[in-house]
Amino acid sequence: MSFEVNGATFPQAPRAGQCLRTFLRELGHFGVKKGCDAGDCGACTVLLDGEPVHSCLIPAFRAAGRAITTIEGLGGERGAHPMQQAFLDAQGFQCGFCTAGMILTCATLDQAQRTDLGAALKGNICRCTGYGAIEDAIHGKTNVDDSVEAGGAFGRSLPAPAGPDVVRGTARYTFDTQVEGLLHIKLLRSPHAHARIVAIDRSAAMAVPGVRTILTHEDAPSVLFSTARHEKDWMDPEDTRILDDVVRFIGQKVAAVVAESEGAAEEACRLLKVDYEILPALIDPEQAMMPGAPLVHPDRTGPNRVADAQRNLVAETHGEFGDVASALATSAVTYEATFHSHRVQHAALETHGGLAWLDDAGVLNVRTSTQVPFLTRRALSDIFQLPIDKVRVFCERVGGGFGGKQEMFVEDILALAALKTERPVKLELTREEQFIATSTRHPMRVHIKAGADADGRLTALQLDVLSNTGAYGNHAGPVMFHSLSESIAVYNCPNKKVDGFAVYTNTVPAGAFRGYGLPQTLIAVEAAIDELAKQLGINPYEMRRRNIVKPGNPMLSPPPSEYHDVLYGSYGLDQCIDLVERAMQADGPQPELSGEWLIGDGVALTMIDTVPPAGHIADAMIALNDDGDFDLTVGTAEFGNGTSTVHGQIAATVLATTVDRIRQRQSDTAHGGHDTGAYGSTGIFVAGKATQAAAMQLATELKAAAASAWLCDAATCTLEGEFVVSGVRRMSFTELAKLAREAGRPLVAHGNSEGTPRSVGFNVQGFRIAVNKGTGEISILRSVQAADAGVVANPMQCRGQVEGGVAQALGAALYEEMVIDANGRVTNPKFRDYHLPSFADVPRTEVLFAETSDMIGPLGAKSMSESPYNPVAAALGNAIADATGIRFTAPPFKPDRLFPALHEKFGD
Repeated sequence: MSFEVNGATFPQAPRAGQCLRTFLRELGHFGVKKGCDAGDCGACTVLLDGEPVHSCLIPAFRAAGRAITTIEGLGGERGAHPMQQAFLDAQGFQCGFCTAGMILTCATLDQAQRTDLGAALKGNICRCTGYGAIEDAIHGKTNVDDSVEAGGAFGRSLPAPAGPDVVRGTARYTFDTQVEGLLHIKLLRSPHAHARIVAIDRSAAMAVPGVRTILTHEDAPSVLFSTARHEKDWMDPEDTRILDDVVRFIGQKVAAVVAESEGAAEEACRLLKVDYEILPALIDPEQAMMPGAPLVHPDRTGPNRVADAQRNLVAETHGEFGDVASALATSAVTYEATFHSHRVQHAALETHGGLAWLDDAGVLNVRTSTQVPFLTRRALSDIFQLPIDKVRVFCERVGGGFGGKQEMFVEDILALAALKTERPVKLELTREEQFIATSTRHPMRVHIKAGADADGRLTALQLDVLSNTGAYGNHAGPVMFHSLSESIAVYNCPNKKVDGFAVYTNTVPAGAFRGYGLPQTLIAVEAAIDELAKQLGINPYEMRRRNIVKPGNPMLSPPPSEYHDVLYGSYGLDQCIDLVERAMQADGPQPELSGEWLIGDGVALTMIDTVPPAGHIADAMIALNDDGDFDLTVGTAEFGNGTSTVHGQIAATVLATTVDRIRQRQSDTAHGGHDTGAYGSTGIFVAGKATQAAAMQLATELKAAAASAWLCDAATCTLEGEFVVSGVRRMSFTELAKLAREAGRPLVAHGNSEGTPRSVGFNVQGFRIAVNKGTGEISILRSVQAADAGVVANPMQCRGQVEGGVAQALGAALYEEMVIDANGRVTNPKFRDYHLPSFADVPRTEVLFAETSDMIGPLGAKSMSESPYNPVAAALGNAIADATGIRFTAPPFKPDRLFPALHEKFGD
């Protein structure tokens, strides 16, 4: 038996039952990715005799004697295949984890298939892009700027520096490496929502050949921590152990088997015998605070940063400005309703996982898929009582995050296993584990009361929020606080009141998710604005114009914040409203619809603070090399958020060079410095400012070095086109590097940003939809989003972030939903039962930018990766209400959810 892969013959034989995907990866073809192992996502696509197949579904032996082509071999001796080049020209990727499989499928499409891309691409999922740039690639559209002069990078549509590696399948993600002597970890997980572990019998499991050790709570440190990672530990409760003797949700890890192979580890997990004492379980968050309810963490106290364990309260907040009750009583119009949001999975195509080992110097190395390597290093140092310089955490390219990797779900058990065995270890979660054992968006019940006077001025806003954090409190407090903040701070109103509760239940934990609580409350707030406008006969755009905050207005939500560093770095909300209204009014293709379809428009707006409170730190370093290039070291991680591209643009602009002369090292604690992490809209706004500061300092050093050589005043020197210039004198960066080397003084500079003051970003979303009153089906006819991103650092990339945010939010608003049964079990823990948006599901969104420049952000820019998600569900809910006259209050807005009310109103 032999295998032909990319024209080369391999004599290796697969193991019994081995699928083609794992076989190819063992041969070193890392472009073949694992996203689901069920044929649902297409990340593992290869060509078999020229036809695209999902290699996770193909038994490896069936490929013997057939021509196998992976992404690495697609171009053959020609280099890049035309489709690979097309994806580069259109930048048809963000994190890039799906890109290899997507390109291989697209490369085989014939003309007929190109006319129906929804059907042709149904087997390939992209979680990041929204598919717009992928469609551009297929149609040969170029989105990147051809060439940019030295110093002119910022504000231009420059390609991602990793692009060539991404499209050729050579970009390295977490597991795209080979390690000698690797042991594999598999986790036994709890079948019970709440139970105490009485005993674990390991005897049968230890007898499995290849098993090296089995770790339980008896082997783990007793240190309490939070899986959530923030710069300030006080933001999250200490309620988690690596392995606990009490399990609090179905899917919690009970034991870790470490073995020579995954098969042996899985078999040993099946043979472990656990004696459980079943405890009362709490599934319904409404019951969490009731007297006599089961207690999820009865022994947690204030020092553990748990508000009231005896009421299952992780965190709570209450506050009022003015007198809401009196204002409502005297308002011309009022609105009151209760909304419910649901569990949504991040569904990053690269699951959580990592590798860990001890090197010759005794340093614990953890290579992992994370947004927060520096914070994870600090946590591991604390838990295992290791000196900070004896822990290294790093990532290369990360296959999506969306907040789900602002957590420490695997690194702790990896570290424990590596320290116990003193061998390299690997843990890669399955797609099912990703659903049942990591985190979700926080489900919330949101009750709103709102009032306005006869002129449409808001008189009262009141929010009562119950947030279900699940079994552990990671991000519980910050998400709840955030959900109650900017959602109403964006509106001027003299009377505001909030009550917020974040409660424990015996369900899969919730955590950080794109938008961080705002989408859950915005759907209620923006519905209230629309309903008040409707009662008053005021246009919904005009209603918002009359009430939005403007520069000079305080941005207030009760209770008063102790942080007063949020400023109007730039203000473009008024522009965004105008842009969306004009776009929605513009003429466009008129769909041919029968009388069964009801047409409606909807709009919603949002404001977001661009940095979390209490500090967010980033360090950067940049050095001039002998060849005139620059080495830029930053701590922030790249996972499709585009920070690598923009950091290069910032440095190249400040240093009057081109981005190809900026070589980046990033997201590795061994490089020194510190970086809080890529979350909370900080990758550009905070880390980018550190890069700008370092580059500006180096520019000063370059001018000083040239001035010293010329014996002139450095103030007369400028940087122009990779030269230092003073009058008629010019010195190249290469010459400067030579002078510095000869003098023994390398030209290097450092920059820092501490995340304060903070700015605000604005987004406005508009939809025109059609609702079939007979079936409940929704068709999106027009989608427009306007954004205030300050000076847009990279228009192509920023547009892609907006398109991707809208697509992901539409998935949550229309069909994505994690279903948990009465026992606390996730019943749809795989992609085929959890409807992720595919190409056919996502409309093209028109993206418009306000013209502003942020006085705080780097070179006038601010964030735009997180916020596009926020107003989407709210705008869609408003469009449905406009079309049907019915206010639906609980997404996802699936046809079967809409049908009963439509049937009641319109009949058969």
